[in-house]
Amino acid sequence: MKYRNNNFFIENIKAEKIAKKYGTPSYCYSYSKLKNNILNFKKNFKILNPLICFAVKSNPNLYLLKEIKKFGLGADVVSIGELMRALKAGIKPKKIVFSGVGKTEEEIRYAIKKKILLINTESESEIKEIEKISKSMSKTIDIGIRLNPNTDAKTLSQISTGKKENKFGIDEKQFLNLVKYVKNSKNLNLKCLSVHIGSQILNHKPYEKMLKVLDRVIKKSNFQFEFIDLGGGMGIDYDGSNQKLNLKKYSNAIQKFIKNHNSKIIFEPGRSIIGDTGIMLSKVNYIKKSSRKDFIILDAAMNDLMRPALYNAKHRILPLNKTKQKSKKNYEFVGPICESTDKFLNTNKFQKLNEKDYIIICDVGAYGMSLSSNYNMRPKASEILVNGSKIKIISKRQKLKDLI
Repeated sequence: MKYRNNNFFIENIKAEKIAKKYGTPSYCYSYSKLKNNILNFKKNFKILNPLICFAVKSNPNLYLLKEIKKFGLGADVVSIGELMRALKAGIKPKKIVFSGVGKTEEEIRYAIKKKILLINTESESEIKEIEKISKSMSKTIDIGIRLNPNTDAKTLSQISTGKKENKFGIDEKQFLNLVKYVKNSKNLNLKCLSVHIGSQILNHKPYEKMLKVLDRVIKKSNFQFEFIDLGGGMGIDYDGSNQKLNLKKYSNAIQKFIKNHNSKIIFEPGRSIIGDTGIMLSKVNYIKKSSRKDFIILDAAMNDLMRPALYNAKHRILPLNKTKQKSKKNYEFVGPICESTDKFLNTNKFQKLNEKDYIIICDVGAYGMSLSSNYNMRPKASEILVNGSKIKIISKRQKLKDLI
């Protein structure tokens, strides 16, 4: 995705063509970028031969899941709906890991019936619930236990998951006690130590710190885990600074760790696979002038892209077609929803825009469409995949009549 002669292209398709033909707002994904991200991830961790389970919550589009499955990836799911979607995409049950803190009895029974690889547990109560259900079904179920390593990933507080104040996982003392409990259970088979310290991580050092904690806890447990599930959390370059997580250094740290623990590694990447494959096309409905800044009122809103309103996430915005005219005033890009948080970006370095111009919101492939809603009775946007010179609608725009 780049400019050619001042026009933005998605692979070989001019973005303006898509905007005019299919309307806005629209999510557009690049197949080649998706392919390159997967191959790059596999290349950096090749020596570990890990099981890579795509985090379905980051983007559950069925067509994209089918494409991801073709590269041999499994799925990390956090609900019965995501599990059903992963299975429908053709992902093998033995490549599916079920995570999350609040699995219901229905979800647990369904996962057991489908014979998935692992149910990663997050509390003593959940372990005992799975044990009870397994006993009623006369089954022995493979589980993992998620450790909270109290490791600060130095990322947004809203997407931190590995500190002791977060709801995820259990502390070291509880973990060691539960390892002993599960070892003596007739209906539970402990297979995995699971951990996930947060999202949008751009420095390998928090991971190194996490691995040191795991090394210590595993030695204390005196237990041989078949799998070590290291979660995901690998970040992407949202602000265009080219700051990236050094996957090679992370891989080297895991190699040192794994020498002492003969376990298979599981990863659960989402954002690092799909995040920068997607853009959102939007149109400028109005420009509302004020003394200090101009409000650029888009046809895209917080129901289409929730991340900025939810945790003040920043996404770059670009003009669809470049000109040399610069705005003399600050621009604040906002949506039409009746909420003050329905805004995307405030900038003083943008080219001059006119009403009915198109813009691009970057890096929306992860937690874009998956967090969208029908707030204000707004239909969800369409999703489009571009592969070379081919355009495919992979999710149709919702129609108002269907909502009403």
